[in-house]
Amino acid sequence: MALARQSTAYDPALQPEATNFFDRERDRLVDEISANFEELMTHANVLNRKLEEVHGVGKEFSTVAELWGRFNTLIRDQQTELAAAADVGVPGTGRANFGASAAR
Repeated sequence: MALARQSTAYDPALQPEATNFFDRERDRLVDEISANFEELMTHANVLNRKLEEVHGVGKEFSTVAELWGRFNTLIRDQQTELAAAADVGVPGTGRANFGASAAR
């Protein structure tokens, strides 16, 4: 026994015009969002590559910066030692060497 009833499955030809507009608009918006996400991913990848390049350049200078830091520390320590060891004041001010010269 065969049924002569029509199927109730989705048939775009039987849907009203508003639904077709909705489907077209939805597809257009989905395509636009997809394209914008692809563009966002492209820009994020470019940014990531640039950040990696900057980090790599920074690493290249770390040994040079460390060397200059050691040099600066060495010079500063030597100047501190020389200043502490020398009992020399500023001439004419009566500082440290005034007593030494007056005692002679």
